[in-house]
Amino acid sequence: MTSSLTRYLILPGWQGSGPEHWQTHWQQVLPNTTRVEQADWQHPDPHAWIDRLEHAITAEPTPVILIAHSLGCITVAHWASRSKARSLAQVRGALLVAPADVERENCPPALQGFAPIPQQPLPFPSLLVGSSNDPAASPQRAIELSQSWASHSVILEQAGHINVSAGFTHWSGGFRYLYQLQHFIEQQARQRA
Repeated sequence: MTSSLTRYLILPGWQGSGPEHWQTHWQQVLPNTTRVEQADWQHPDPHAWIDRLEHAITAEPTPVILIAHSLGCITVAHWASRSKARSLAQVRGALLVAPADVERENCPPALQGFAPIPQQPLPFPSLLVGSSNDPAASPQRAIELSQSWASHSVILEQAGHINVSAGFTHWSGGFRYLYQLQHFIEQQARQRA
């Protein structure tokens, strides 16, 4: 799928990704994969989450591909909007699955500190995968975010929040989106060559 010199970083959302979550499965089957662990999954602090992501990226000099879910997607956007060029250059791309709209009317109080959502284009290729019935972000909102972030987007039909409660455990079919992201990364590399 990608060079053995590339690392995958898994970024769970609020409350983490438990043992049945697809992110946990992917962490077990993808080579060179680690999870960005947070000190407090229940009461997320945006500054702490961004700092943990920065540390995970810069802990090794190898390039990374980010695989984010829910609040993890919003963390990526915040990190990218304030990180230094050297750290940004390490990220080859990001798969952003079911981003949580922390600006929505019924947003849980624990997530509201992540608002407002950065609107700047991400400086690396990205693919946003949303759902037609995600309670955390309407399909229209997911598309708006993908446009703001200059991400490619896919909206799945009736996939909920693309988590365990919506039936997404191993989610082997999701690897197709990781392959698509890899294709976008290779396209951009060719354009820059």
